[in-house]
Amino acid sequence: MHNDTQNSAVIELDDPIKRGDTFITALTVRKPKAGALRGISLIELANLNVSALQIVLPRITEPTLTAHDIANMDPADLLAVGAEVAGFLASKADRLSVSPAK
Repeated sequence: MHNDTQNSAVIELDDPIKRGDTFITALTVRKPKAGALRGISLIELANLNVSALQIVLPRITEPTLTAHDIANMDPADLLAVGAEVAGFLASKADRLSVSPAK
């Protein structure tokens, strides 16, 4: 779910990520700047390509995900996070036409 400024989203995970003795139950995903997208095809990212997500997510998540964390994510959670990232790639006008403000 995007926050009011549309620069980040908090995603509650269906299947928490276990890291040591702790569990990550939610992620904050920041809208990536161009530098965070270096080396990535925007088309692959918009198509939710797992390899592209594995490169970008560690750059834009809090807590920071590792490649191991992403590889072991529940597919439904990866889809939810990827959909938020793909949504950040759309223009403001396109986002508003899909989900108008209430």
